[in-house]
Amino acid sequence: MAKIFYELRQNKNNKSQVFGKWFAHSKSIETLNTRKLAKHISEHGSVYTQDVVFGVLEKFRSCLVEMLLESKRVKIDGLGTFFTTLENEPGGAPKKEEFNVGKNLKALHIRFMPEQEQEMNISSREFLKKAEFVNAESLLSGDGEKTTNGGGGSQGGNTGGNTGGGGYDDGPNGD
Repeated sequence: MAKIFYELRQNKNNKSQVFGKWFAHSKSIETLNTRKLAKHISEHGSVYTQDVVFGVLEKFRSCLVEMLLESKRVKIDGLGTFFTTLENEPGGAPKKEEFNVGKNLKALHIRFMPEQEQEMNISSREFLKKAEFVNAESLLSGDGEKTTNGGGGSQGGNTGGNTGGGGYDDGPNGD
């Protein structure tokens, strides 16, 4: 079974309701670029070479961005759906007529919603059930502490289906 590494961090925000409490944060051990992912895919008994897989992934990336910029959602069966959201500047426009894209829009985000069909459900709660968790600190100590089937009560996290964009999940933990 694949392993999800985590580290424990204490909430140090003294204005938070959960100040001083401890929370698990995911710990990535490597970032695979497109070339490494293509190599990995080609090593799974694929008839396609690493270069062919790389080409398909590159074309996928460019077409994904193109479709998103045309206000289309892109659903990858068994994985999930990519879509865009807009972030507005705080305060908004006082009147509809005064709204200005250059002034009032702050950012355009790419979001991801995991597949939730029963057969291939990788929503956060179902994904949690499929993972084995290892405290990253145990790698250094050689302890090998493992927790399976839900991580032993880890709370918080991003359950909204959007990617946070980084290796750490800053969620409702107050941090």
